[in-house]
Amino acid sequence: MADLDDDFDTAESGAADRYPVQCSALRKNGYVILKGRPCKIVDMSTSKTGKHGHAKAHIVGIDIFNGKKYEDICPTSHNMDVPNIKKEEYQLTDISDDGYLALMSDNGELREDLKIPDGELGECLKSDFNKGYAVVCMVLKACGEECVMSSKIQNN
Repeated sequence: MADLDDDFDTAESGAADRYPVQCSALRKNGYVILKGRPCKIVDMSTSKTGKHGHAKAHIVGIDIFNGKKYEDICPTSHNMDVPNIKKEEYQLTDISDDGYLALMSDNGELREDLKIPDGELGECLKSDFNKGYAVVCMVLKACGEECVMSSKIQNN
């Protein structure tokens, strides 16, 4: 019997970041989890039913965070996980010396936990911010990861 003084902390199961979808319902430009990574489907083909009775789908996806290519083959009658993807816009308020962005949400909450993206997007962010433009960053969140995916100059 459990002691009444036991304190149980709540914890997330981790299941809310993905949901199952039948493989035959997946489409090009949709999203799927391949090899444990959230990917955008760039190519998908289906083979005919073989001697074992299952049509198979060949799925090619690009990781939405690092751009790596992943492939998988799955019977069309089976389920595959699809990531819950959330997109949010933040106003860029500052860029720290160590490469972190200071971002403000629509309700005024400040966050400083995202790094400047690598490559052309990061250079464009720095350049636009240093020119004094009001920059809005689109942050993509999926499977416990977040990153800035795009930016735009806000018109006043």
